[in-house]
Amino acid sequence: MLEKHLELRDRTKRLALRVIKLCDSLPKTDTTRTIRQQLLRSGTSVAANYRAVGRARSQAEFIAKMGVVVE
Repeated sequence: MLEKHLELRDRTKRLALRVIKLCDSLPKTDTTRTIRQQLLRSGTSVAANYRAVGRARSQAEFIAKMGVVVE
């Protein structure tokens, strides 16, 4: 189980880094600014929320936090 947790943690971190790189490569126009900001928030929140899952103090808290990640 620990191995799967570590794999998911690493995958979500890599996703966040790829999203950041993608956003940096988008043109810096007024049109793409809003899209870039939203993409950054949504793409990096997966990793941040999954890290919070790893710190759950109970099974109920784990399930609740995992629900946030899935959303």
